[in-house]
Amino acid sequence: MRTTLDIEADILQAAKEIAAREKSTAGAVISRLARKGLAPASVGSGETRVRNGVPVISATGHVITLEHVQELMDEEGI
Repeated sequence: MRTTLDIEADILQAAKEIAAREKSTAGAVISRLARKGLAPASVGSGETRVRNGVPVISATGHVITLEHVQELMDEEGI
């Protein structure tokens, strides 16, 4: 899809350099990196994502209730 974006010069230059090394296009590189940046953190990736100064915990499909929290606090003696 073709669109117009304002991309800072240093970002565009870096994307062009990566594209040249990978024999790809700057658009493909920027799309891949944007997709990677927008994807949720994978479990066990070793990376801790932070949002507003708070670590983000990846979704596991389980709903955490106040009861769960209270049980953990009891176990920890908090």
